[in-house]
Amino acid sequence: QVQLVESGGGLVQAGGSLRLSCAASGIIFSSLTMGWYRQPPGKQRELVALITSRSSTDYADSVKGRFTISRDNAKKTVYLQMNSLKPDDTAVYYCNQVPTRGSWGQGTQVTVSS
Repeated sequence: QVQLVESGGGLVQAGGSLRLSCAASGIIFSSLTMGWYRQPPGKQRELVALITSRSSTDYADSVKGRFTISRDNAKKTVYLQMNSLKPDDTAVYYCNQVPTRGSWGQGTQVTVSS
């Protein structure tokens, strides 16, 4: 059974940084493209960053240059380093495969104050 557990969110002032973690189990993690998604209040969930099994990365334009996705296959964990945070980054952040598969974790709340 696939399980995804996100952590690392919190309340931060604009311009600050956070590092999110997502621990996966029940999947052959190293062979998968993984992504970080976010769902702002009242809006649909969107993909903000992905990392392939070979560690190639891609980002949504809104976060490019500020967010960095990485992975540790031995720990079955994917990370999202978020710098220069803006109030528009406020959302619940989730990880999942790309394209998505299976159920979502509980997510981790990121709130950026102005």
